[in-house]
Amino acid sequence: MEAFFINNLWILVATCFVFIMHLGFACLEAGFVQKKNVVNILFKNCMILSIGLLTYYLVGYNLMYPGDGWLIGDILGGFSPMDWDAGASADYAAQQVQADAGDAMAMTGYTDFIFQGMFAATCATIVSGAVAERIKLVPFLLFATIFVAICYPITGSWKWGAGWLDAMGFYDFAGSTVVHAAGGFAALAAIILLGARKGKYKSDGRITAIPGHSMPLATIGVFLLWFGWYGFNGGSVLSADPNGVSLVFVTTSLAAAAGGIAAFFTAYIMFKSYDLSMVMNGILGGLVGITAGADVVTGSSAIIIGLIAGIIIPLSIVFFDRTLKLDDPVGATSVHGVCGIWGTLAVGIFSTNPEHSFVTQLIGVAAIGAFSFVAAFGIMGALKVTLGIRVDEEEEIKGLDVGEHDMHAYTDGKKDGVFQLTEG
Repeated sequence: MEAFFINNLWILVATCFVFIMHLGFACLEAGFVQKKNVVNILFKNCMILSIGLLTYYLVGYNLMYPGDGWLIGDILGGFSPMDWDAGASADYAAQQVQADAGDAMAMTGYTDFIFQGMFAATCATIVSGAVAERIKLVPFLLFATIFVAICYPITGSWKWGAGWLDAMGFYDFAGSTVVHAAGGFAALAAIILLGARKGKYKSDGRITAIPGHSMPLATIGVFLLWFGWYGFNGGSVLSADPNGVSLVFVTTSLAAAAGGIAAFFTAYIMFKSYDLSMVMNGILGGLVGITAGADVVTGSSAIIIGLIAGIIIPLSIVFFDRTLKLDDPVGATSVHGVCGIWGTLAVGIFSTNPEHSFVTQLIGVAAIGAFSFVAAFGIMGALKVTLGIRVDEEEEIKGLDVGEHDMHAYTDGKKDGVFQLTEG
């Protein structure tokens, strides 16, 4: 009973860490957009977490688990989080958690649900930054609702719900592909359909940089995300096993640090400047890269994985921006999509488990990536045809804060409807 209490408590603490990641995403995305669009990006982050938890409760969890079906979870199996009492929660955990190893349950069903629910919301948050500064609010929220409620749980069930990829031997410890690459491919589909921000790409081929309004805020976001990743990866041990959690903390830290260092040098070679945004995305790329194999690689391998992820970041961002002319204000497609692919494939190269295969990892990445891209393209494409997904030119120029929310993120105290004290 004492071991169960400690295990369950650690997963709940890790859940709080993952919750903090949503604050990190909000700060990072707000810092990387222009001042006139900060309220809009913060609004979307608040709504995504709310939508993600509710839809995962109503639909997603049972679609994702227990994965008895070949393609999707047991959505019609008659068991739902809405029906739980304390006994059912404990019984379900006993059936689901670490069943293959024959170990005692590590957490209740309640804990399993809330931990996984935070992951589900994270997947949609990845898309939010990529489509920033030009997407209509309501169509985006509809997209996020459908994607989190249906698309993410389906691909998640293929691995974490004991589905066909899991049976094949595909390994993704905490979600380099299941969460991050899935979100990255969805973001790619969305920005293809949405188009670039006005003025980003000139008719003569020139590219205009559109810098974010607050690098301090973005930096705070990166550190909050790094902090939250200790729960994202550490909680995915699914117990408080001392050696397992400690190893994951070490590999996560080393990969993040290596990603930042590699992005620093790579960006300097490419741009001859010390680019803070590249370093921040390099850190995040290292974190995404290590997420698939944090528990099955050594510290040295974690450093190599992070270094390669950090090198990938500037190259990938430039490729999407300059070669493909795809406008991604926060680099989500590179950080989550490309580095998610790399991290998942890295398991087949660096894992200490000889059963992990590079070919199997490649199949898993291709399957989840293709499904997420096609599903997101279909959902966003339908919304584009029916409701329209892009704000008009005047609203984009004025800013979505005023156009969509009728408020400002900042004020100088002299205008914009700020309350003024007057004599008399």
